[in-house]
Amino acid sequence: MKSISIHYPLELPVPGAPDGGQVIAIGDFDGLHLGHREVVRRAVESAAKLGLPAAIMTFHPHPREVLGQDVYVRHITPLREKLALFAELGVDVTYVVRFDPPFSRISPAQFVDEVLMPLRVNTVVVGFDFTFGYRGEGNPDVLCELASGRFAVEVVRPFHLDGVKVSSTLIRDHLERGGAEKVAELLGRPYRVSGRVVHGKARGRLIGFPTANIELDEPYVVPANGVYAVRLYRDGRGHAGVMNIGTKPTFENDPSNRTLEAHLFDFSDSIYGETVQVELISYIRPERKFESVDELIAQIGRDAETARRLLLPQAENFRS
Repeated sequence: MKSISIHYPLELPVPGAPDGGQVIAIGDFDGLHLGHREVVRRAVESAAKLGLPAAIMTFHPHPREVLGQDVYVRHITPLREKLALFAELGVDVTYVVRFDPPFSRISPAQFVDEVLMPLRVNTVVVGFDFTFGYRGEGNPDVLCELASGRFAVEVVRPFHLDGVKVSSTLIRDHLERGGAEKVAELLGRPYRVSGRVVHGKARGRLIGFPTANIELDEPYVVPANGVYAVRLYRDGRGHAGVMNIGTKPTFENDPSNRTLEAHLFDFSDSIYGETVQVELISYIRPERKFESVDELIAQIGRDAETARRLLLPQAENFRS
């Protein structure tokens, strides 16, 4: 898949853009959840029928982040991961539009005439709640009016799971409550974060449960504090484990210092300095303070056994 960074006003012709038309799906796609995947699927399917490239237009940073909505400073799926997922879904080209204050002020008509038309779009695919232009004045109906027969518009209806509309907001809410299993259902895959293994205070090793301390490399939405069954991947190979997210209240409980510490089963390699990916499979319990280190050790042992029961039936599929 080709990734093309563009900014407004566009440099024309847009370097690397297809010459003969394309089908383009537009959206931020944070999370690339089941609803987003349906929009992408429709674009890829339409492109195949027309014999044209399938493209995505997404925005970076998140529009709401630029407009001052701080919750969107953290992402469900950072740009790097979105690009990889787009490629897996059969997308040929992704346009990453720099969302800055000047771009936020263009009108819906300017967006169509000065951004979409220069890309020679044949068909535009959007979700039912798509908005564009200054203060979100454009919507799918406005897009159809502005197309004026110059390109087709496909609007994808809401995607529901168990009677509830799938959305990035819903996923954020579940992450804040530790709902790893529900988040996996909404995403169509486990929630995954990436980071570098760094040195900690070695308390885990001293009490018999060595941990990999993970420093996130992107501003992810960090799930609720607690203990999770996880899969940690390094060099494409997976390892079962249990991870604590939180402030280590038994030892220090500094609310400003949340950490991610994963204990891997049957694993003894040194991985300091390596970049790893962690999938959250199941929430086991909330984080809490213990009256003694011995009580903590006993509970970690129980947590590890719980995680093994959840993960080991599938272990042969991912353990080296």
